[in-house]
Amino acid sequence: MTDKVCVGAIAGAFGVQGEVRLKSFTADPLAVQDYGPLTTEDGSRSFEVEITRDINNGFSAWLTGVDTKEQADALKGTRLFAPRDRLPNLPDDEYYHADLIGLQVFDTGGAPLGAVKAVMNHGASDLLELQVPGKSRTVLLPFTLAAVPTVDLASGRIVADPPEGLFD
Repeated sequence: MTDKVCVGAIAGAFGVQGEVRLKSFTADPLAVQDYGPLTTEDGSRSFEVEITRDINNGFSAWLTGVDTKEQADALKGTRLFAPRDRLPNLPDDEYYHADLIGLQVFDTGGAPLGAVKAVMNHGASDLLELQVPGKSRTVLLPFTLAAVPTVDLASGRIVADPPEGLFD
């Protein structure tokens, strides 16, 4: 597990005064400002966040040290991270996406199915994007108790019982 978790991303400038468009990746979207200061992935920059209002697909926000539209535009695409110890503890059956990415996935017989490349949610439920060994394609595995009965973070593996025909 990593010591920091991606909790948001900057989508560009909002207005001309230095505000940014902020996408929140937290369960409670407004909580992104509570985990600060947030840092860039490499830790080279740090920001306190003050959300100013709701906008389409996120929030407008002030970041410390960002005072102009040009500075805000330069941060477009920057992912913001919070130290794991500032985030709430999760129940046993919930996971941070960052903890799942990279885990090896095996079927119930122990055969390798792939590695988690990404975790996606398109509305209904989470999907694990698996990179299939020896293939250029990926497979989307529903992240449900029926399809993924076991997640073992300590050993870095997931046991899956994929729907019939998913890997054909």
